[in-house]
Amino acid sequence: MILQNSEAMISIDMPAGPSEVLVIADKLASPVHIAADLLSQAEHGPDSQVVLVIAGEGVDLKAIEEEISKQCNSLPRGDFASKALSHSFTVFARDMVEAISFSNLYAPEHLIINVKDAEKWEGFVENAGSVFLGQWTPESVGDYASGTNHVLPTYGYARMYGGVSLDSFLKYITVQSLTEEGLRNLGPYVATMAEVEGLDAHKRAVTLRLQDIEAKHSSSVR
Repeated sequence: MILQNSEAMISIDMPAGPSEVLVIADKLASPVHIAADLLSQAEHGPDSQVVLVIAGEGVDLKAIEEEISKQCNSLPRGDFASKALSHSFTVFARDMVEAISFSNLYAPEHLIINVKDAEKWEGFVENAGSVFLGQWTPESVGDYASGTNHVLPTYGYARMYGGVSLDSFLKYITVQSLTEEGLRNLGPYVATMAEVEGLDAHKRAVTLRLQDIEAKHSSSVR
């Protein structure tokens, strides 16, 4: 049966929930910048979550907390931000390796790496919706100007999803074509796996062809 004038819908949705940001900071990061980055996500709503990961020693946590309080009190959406901060947390990591390891487990929607030589840690990031490297790269630029899409996975789904991109709007078709030799090489393994699953018709679709191939070669030898 041929369907004409049919319409196809391509799903582009993903698990996306309350906003998140995880900021990794070392002793060289400005408390003003750290506070602003945390609050830029906290102001989205009371269910947003912000996480600060302190990498190494020498970070002035008290200065960061004071700056967060100061900036939060001056925000029009300060009430939202304050409620979000109440269920957010700070993690102390011994070094950048431990900090990145925690981030990969958490899989944040937004990951800001505000440390010295931030670019060198890019290759260690395995799970994050979008990454912002260096002291001059706030998450805000990703929302409005840097060209990346800010429809991103949240709630740990960055372990298995990426952000929406042009690929999200494409439909793919895979094509296979085996030669006789190819089926002779792959067929026995396919037949074994089908048999293990109890799918005899799958198995026969292979083995009957293999029998025809063998019969063909036997007759040609004669």
